[in-house]
Amino acid sequence: MIKSLYVRTVFIFIFAVIVSLFLAFMLATRLYSQQVQDLSDKQMIDSGKQIISIIQKLPPGSSEVFEAAIRMPGFRVGIVDADGTILAYSGASSGKQMPLKASQVQHVIKGGVYHGLLVQNGNHHGQQLLTGLPFQYHDHPYALFISPELDKLFELFRRVMFTILLSVLAFGSLMTLLASSYIVKPILRLTIATKRMAQGDFSIGLQSKRKDEIGVLTESFNEMAGSLQTIDQLRSDFVNNVAHEFQSPLTSIAGFTKALRTKKMEDEQRQHYLQIIEEESLRLSRLSANLLRLSVLEHDKKPAHPSFYRLDEQIRRIIIASEPQWHASGLAPELSLADVTIFGDEDSLDQVWHNLISNSIKFAKNSVLAISLAVHDGMAVVTVRDQGKGIPAEALAHIFTPFYKVDKSRDYAVKGNGLGLSIVKRIVELHQGSIEVSSTPNLETVFTVRLPLNAAVKNL
Repeated sequence: MIKSLYVRTVFIFIFAVIVSLFLAFMLATRLYSQQVQDLSDKQMIDSGKQIISIIQKLPPGSSEVFEAAIRMPGFRVGIVDADGTILAYSGASSGKQMPLKASQVQHVIKGGVYHGLLVQNGNHHGQQLLTGLPFQYHDHPYALFISPELDKLFELFRRVMFTILLSVLAFGSLMTLLASSYIVKPILRLTIATKRMAQGDFSIGLQSKRKDEIGVLTESFNEMAGSLQTIDQLRSDFVNNVAHEFQSPLTSIAGFTKALRTKKMEDEQRQHYLQIIEEESLRLSRLSANLLRLSVLEHDKKPAHPSFYRLDEQIRRIIIASEPQWHASGLAPELSLADVTIFGDEDSLDQVWHNLISNSIKFAKNSVLAISLAVHDGMAVVTVRDQGKGIPAEALAHIFTPFYKVDKSRDYAVKGNGLGLSIVKRIVELHQGSIEVSSTPNLETVFTVRLPLNAAVKNL
């Protein structure tokens, strides 16, 4: 139970309130006592002088004369002669001796004013203020001692303070319960939601109108849940796509192999079946290689072997090497390549340009393949433009997603497994660059790659 955040929060708040109230009570009592004592000392001197003035006007008489003069509500008053005998005493303890010390009496008899404490029955916790004033009565020295009756006043003050502080404690505890509930309930909801998420439920969403740290935490949780749901969907799609990409050629290989084993056929037909088996095997090999390549790139943090090299010469070399392909497609390359040196992994970027150029060759027939290279704002900008059938607008947002294919028919004439552009994008990102695509169906498609020339990558 004590492990509950709600209970611990309540206990901490209540403990803090109790400690604060205790300190406040002690401080208030001390300050009140000090204020009362300071005020009482002045009042005792003034009251004592008034009593002395009255006594000095009285004719000689017995102690009853003194007792009548010294009666004063709220004070204990005693008159002592030079021998230390208490001649008269009034107050709450009337009839009892005022516990005076001989030194106190002699100090006042000799003309001094005494300021000190009156100890009741040897109990220092019950001590009271005591003031002694000297006076003459018919040429004889006397001492008047006066002490305020503060016991009841202090007791009343303590009771009032205790009642007030107890009420504050009760009200504060109630407010603490409500405040703790307000603070902890969203955290409990987050805990429940986290457990559901751990079980694979990423569809959960929490509603919160709070603008404080709890509200920010809730919003961050919802964003995390959305991201995890997207990742989980991508993972599921990835697994399905991998299974499909492997299943299709495996089914073809199994089918044609069975036909070769069970059917009698002409040599020409047998060679055709063997060619299909070979092509499907190569397709599986390419798929496995691309999956491995993509996996390695996803774990890489920077280019493997960066160095300075001429980017324009690299692109020109790839165009020359691809001549049989673009010539067969009836393409006419148009190059506009500035002399640009970059710092990057030449082998990895070689794959980028091969992929972009081969895609243009596949989907653009009998048109122009325009490739340009320039420098803008410290970046090498490569543009690959073709006039093929283009990419539908709804497909542009997914073009770099693994296994995504614009060609839904998966025609064997257009070989590919949907991993090429994913690999291209990851390689460009490892070089701290960016890649964009724009397309107008049946008009043109433009891929734009931006790569830092040197510093950004060199500092990796």
